[in-house]
Amino acid sequence: MRKLLRKALTVVALVAPLVPGVASAASGDKYAIVFKNTGNPYGDRQMGGFKQGIEEQGFQAILRAPDQPTAEAQIQILEQLISQQVKAICIVGNDRDALQPVLTKATKKGIKVFSLDSGVNPASRLTHVNQADSEKIGQTLVQAAFDMSGGSGEIAILSATSQATNQNLWIEFMKKELAKPKFANLKLVKVAYGDDLRDKSVSEAEGLLQSFPNLKVIIAPTTVGIAAAGKVLTDKGLGGKVFLTGLGLPSEMATYIENGVCPYMFLWNPIDVGYLGSYTATALVSGKITGKVGEKFKAGKLGDYTITKAPDGGTEVLLGPPFKFDKANIADWKKVY
Repeated sequence: MRKLLRKALTVVALVAPLVPGVASAASGDKYAIVFKNTGNPYGDRQMGGFKQGIEEQGFQAILRAPDQPTAEAQIQILEQLISQQVKAICIVGNDRDALQPVLTKATKKGIKVFSLDSGVNPASRLTHVNQADSEKIGQTLVQAAFDMSGGSGEIAILSATSQATNQNLWIEFMKKELAKPKFANLKLVKVAYGDDLRDKSVSEAEGLLQSFPNLKVIIAPTTVGIAAAGKVLTDKGLGGKVFLTGLGLPSEMATYIENGVCPYMFLWNPIDVGYLGSYTATALVSGKITGKVGEKFKAGKLGDYTITKAPDGGTEVLLGPPFKFDKANIADWKKVY
């Protein structure tokens, strides 16, 4: 764990502050990443990892994100990138299908298009860079809710946007897991959407508590949502009464783990996700890979990766399993990201 921590600290030190929409100072061909929206710490770190990976290969990184997490806003940015003749576009999709026309246009212009973190329609991409196995994420979060609730009671999900493909896939696998006999006494009462906006996520968390006074666990598979829910539960003094788990940034969730509102949560290193995306981009452009199952490539310091079949029928590159954060390790990891 200490070796992994030292590696993560080194990566963070190399990632400069980000200004979405501003290209880096490196020379060479342009490689672009488009995140969901600005003002998202997770996205900042993810774009930072992409920037680092592109620049260490001698190319130019373009980091873009719209003000609002909508497909329409991303389409405008994508049109601009097409006109700039970038070599590759790494898209963190706000919608599975709405981006297909513009991404198809980019492909016809010779741009290598792939998705990362939140996927797009397989017909719109060459492959997808995934944080972890989607089914495992769903299973892990349901098991956490089972443990925290004592095996029974009402639970709710606080998601990002209703169109987010990664969120929807995790929720789908959560529902499948909940259908198993082991979880028969857990009742999913609502899936709420905070749109990855802090204020709306706070309002949605407050709404869940008001509508379901017997709620035992909130699962928030989004860094914005889990931090918002942590604040709400802390402010209302509900620690030990309503539990919280999901996917969160250690730096944002340390307070809520330490005060017991969130006994534990999970995540991967978003810097590594972006970094893996940078090497996927250059491998596609160089022709080392085309996006087919079984193809292999090296992703810098992360090592070797193999393209596998994705649950949506396309292909994907998996970063690795999610990591558990709890009171035993949060003090170290909150300094990392």
